[in-house]
Amino acid sequence: MSEYNAVHIQVLEWPEAVRKRPGMYIGSTGERGLHHMAQEVLQAAANEVLSGRASRVEAVLTADSGLRVSHDGARQADLTRALTVLPTCWDGPRGRELIAWGASCLAVVNALSVRLVAEEHRDGTTVRQEYVRGGLLVPPTVTGPTDRTGTTVTFHPDPEVFGTAAFDADALVGHLRELALLNRALDIVLTDERSTPPRTERLHHPAGLVDFTTRLGGDPAATLTVEAADERMGGTLDLALCWTGGGGLHGFANSRRTDEQHSTHLLGFRDGLAAALGRSGLPAGLTAVVSVKLDAPEFGGATRRRLDNGPVRAGVAAAVRQAVEHRHAGRG
Repeated sequence: MSEYNAVHIQVLEWPEAVRKRPGMYIGSTGERGLHHMAQEVLQAAANEVLSGRASRVEAVLTADSGLRVSHDGARQADLTRALTVLPTCWDGPRGRELIAWGASCLAVVNALSVRLVAEEHRDGTTVRQEYVRGGLLVPPTVTGPTDRTGTTVTFHPDPEVFGTAAFDADALVGHLRELALLNRALDIVLTDERSTPPRTERLHHPAGLVDFTTRLGGDPAATLTVEAADERMGGTLDLALCWTGGGGLHGFANSRRTDEQHSTHLLGFRDGLAAALGRSGLPAGLTAVVSVKLDAPEFGGATRRRLDNGPVRAGVAAAVRQAVEHRHAGRG
């Protein structure tokens, strides 16, 4: 008779599941993982603006090595649940106006913080809750009246997880600028209180992708733009293209940077450009940014940076071909 060794499977609940294997949720326990944590909180606040519930985001790198992120909207979701329950869907929120993120979200930030404090201003009161390494320290408590709306989350990354890693203000500014370039409604202010005097950056780009291609070396006066909605691909296309500057091709899906070679929206861009120009390959001086916002984005690949939505390829190709042919016909 064959004998089988018993296999004992330990099912870990939040926050232990996150604290034992943080790399599964944030990629690393170094600077990259630390910035992933920051991006989760910043993008959660940015989504409130893109959903029309808030008008601005303010972030502060505090002198005691924390990050405080605030928005002025009336949050619709249950904040306590967001801080303590891991999402079951890897790609986070759905909806073409939202920024897609990974499974970590606020609950993972909470689990990997030595201290997290959340304050919510709504319905005439301020409610505060506090956690230590994901464990509830102070339950949601009304601390007083208020005449405003908004949510503030302040967290301090756990040195037991991240060691001496510290936030890089330049890296965060770069990420926030990218979000602002891709989402012209965003107005974000980042202040670094660790420097003397404090450094403040405002990230707001009403010109959107035209500003993006300009920063990559393109000529704003000669930039071709496309904004189109296509229900067949389940979303919208935002494109800026310049034949000069040599900035290359950059793709984003729901504000997430995507792989240039295999993502369907970038394959569609190449298809449409080839059809319009009558030749394959990207022109040497091309500078282009292709951003799609999809109701149900499907990401694949080891790093989940490849967009797999099939109908997107044909939709982007048709829009690009029409826009480029129209521009060339106008010049003719």
